[in-house]
Amino acid sequence: MKNFSEFLVLKGLQPVTVLGHVRGIDRIIRKIGTSDISKEEASRFVVNLYLSGCSYSHKANSVTSLEYWMEYRGFAMRFGRQRKPKRLLKDTLSEGEITRLIFSAQSAKETAIVVLLAYSGLRPKEICNVRISDINFGAGQLRVEQGKGAKDGIVFLPSKCMTALMRYRPDFTEVNDQFLFQTYQGNKYNQNALRKLIKKLSRRAGITKRVYPYILRHSLATNMVKRGANLLFVKEHFRHAWIETTMLYVHSIGMQERQEQFFPQYV
Repeated sequence: MKNFSEFLVLKGLQPVTVLGHVRGIDRIIRKIGTSDISKEEASRFVVNLYLSGCSYSHKANSVTSLEYWMEYRGFAMRFGRQRKPKRLLKDTLSEGEITRLIFSAQSAKETAIVVLLAYSGLRPKEICNVRISDINFGAGQLRVEQGKGAKDGIVFLPSKCMTALMRYRPDFTEVNDQFLFQTYQGNKYNQNALRKLIKKLSRRAGITKRVYPYILRHSLATNMVKRGANLLFVKEHFRHAWIETTMLYVHSIGMQERQEQFFPQYV
């Protein structure tokens, strides 16, 4: 597996992607029963996988891992992909629920985290990776390094975010290279800690929906589209690579409105 990991790194994959494929091929090897997978065994595995009830993402990731493994062993294979189902966002938070979530915070740190999640559009992983030196208070900007797809970018922070950050860390200096959010032990805040915090805040706020960090990004985009924000502005703010990703929010809102109109008893 060490040699396979190095093979994937040389392919240009990011460490988190390498780890995912290593775990994926380990599951496949245990399923098939051997690491010396033949082309026939690989094809049979993919057929059974495609006929299973597994999610599209699991199928696609597993097949990609298998393709890399076969290429690593000198038997390059390429399998077709099933059509990706149209995705709809079922649950988001209303502006009122987001306000309740923010008011349930009991410290400047909790407030800064939830406000940044709610109004910046940053992904949870990106928030954990923010350093103090990434914030430009004069311009109201935050530099995102190695975001999704290993892309860098600039996010414009609204005044609510800037106020919450100043209350949390009034001694900001641009030369400070510490992580913005740290645990009480002085370690970098991680996504697991982020999930636990948001779950705790949602219980305090009395929100019965399932609430997790990423739902705040989805909710911000949905509420912006509902208010009539320009789709190109939304695309740039959320750093979507494709306008089709932004259109997902439009389709989801349209589907929800049709459900409320024709099937109010199920909404």
